[in-house]
Amino acid sequence: MKAEIIAIGTELLMGQTTDTNSSWLATQLPALGIDLYFMSQVGDNLGRAVDTLQRAVQRSDLVLTTGGLGPTEDDLTREAIAAFLKEPMYVDPALKEQLIQWFQSRGGRMAERNIKQAMLTKSASPLGNPRGTAPGWWVEKDGHIIVAMPGPPREMQRMWEFEVAPRLKQRLTGEAIVSRLIKTFGIPEGTLDEMLGDHLHGNNPTIGVYSKTDGIHLRLTAKAGSEAQAWTLLSPLEAAVRQIVGQSLWGTDQDSLEGIVGTLFTERGMTLATMESATGGLIASTIADNPDASSYFKGGIVALTPSSLVAHGVEADLIERFGMVSKEVAEDMARAARAIMDSDVGIGITGVSSVPDSATRATGAVHYAISHAALSRGFSANYPQGRLVLKQRAASAVLFELQKFVSSLSAAGKL
Repeated sequence: MKAEIIAIGTELLMGQTTDTNSSWLATQLPALGIDLYFMSQVGDNLGRAVDTLQRAVQRSDLVLTTGGLGPTEDDLTREAIAAFLKEPMYVDPALKEQLIQWFQSRGGRMAERNIKQAMLTKSASPLGNPRGTAPGWWVEKDGHIIVAMPGPPREMQRMWEFEVAPRLKQRLTGEAIVSRLIKTFGIPEGTLDEMLGDHLHGNNPTIGVYSKTDGIHLRLTAKAGSEAQAWTLLSPLEAAVRQIVGQSLWGTDQDSLEGIVGTLFTERGMTLATMESATGGLIASTIADNPDASSYFKGGIVALTPSSLVAHGVEADLIERFGMVSKEVAEDMARAARAIMDSDVGIGITGVSSVPDSATRATGAVHYAISHAALSRGFSANYPQGRLVLKQRAASAVLFELQKFVSSLSAAGKL
């Protein structure tokens, strides 16, 4: 089955909203054996939306739309599908009653505009949405399926999981596609490409190489008559790739660096603190993204000037001797963070994210350190691509080394 995804909403074209729905849906289709060939975005314009649907149906068996199911005048997905089908819309009494009860259960009154969310055509059946007021549409006509889902990711993902995917599974036979995402850090994309060699040239399974802020990701994909057979094809390639990338591998699939770090600290009953200069608090923010961060992360300090570093316990003579952007100062920042927060591990990072502080320190220079009572390590890197890239890549580098650091403490029996 060939699929196409259409994200609907003028806010997407204006850059006001990022289309995360399409990328999320793209990760769900391979397990069903559905090939995704096209993704597009269209604004809240009836004519252009109908044209986009027409083109999609001509070249795809399954068309998935997200967005445009709200109650306002510019929510036109239903109208576009109805116009494409050449079918009039009507208010479904059962859907209208569900909407009224939804608002009443929350102590509100349903606005007249919301009635459009209870509309169907003769080819459309509703898809339940307990997380919002917008039912989805499931349309089957002339051998094609059109599925309309709401734009809010929380609503769309729930609808896909409980309403759409089960229906598709009932209709699908034939090939299954499985994939494994291997996440690495520290090996440049070109070098990794060379290391993988002939493995990159296979037809089934295949490898895709993608550069991300948290390293280089490798997407391994296999296709077979069943999911079990596909995994059998994929397993030898995964084993070979894991051996090739070695210690640069930090996670797979949905793993995140902050999640892995959080698990390590939680399992060992350890605590963590940070002191940041060049990254401006991004490391602390990323660590705090983990839901359980408060159980091990004591807090972070952002200090952008020499005086603020000294005020937070960094030795003034180190700054004077080596400069604020130095490995020595980063190491003392890590020590000071650990001392101030009374934590087991401290992180310190300093660097030049914009204007060089001297002729010998180019933009992009970064020094960071990790400190524990039994062990301290310092690191240096260079990210000259600009302030945002420096912050993102430096934060990833710190967390990558942090999970190795904690693991090495355990291996050495120092915990």
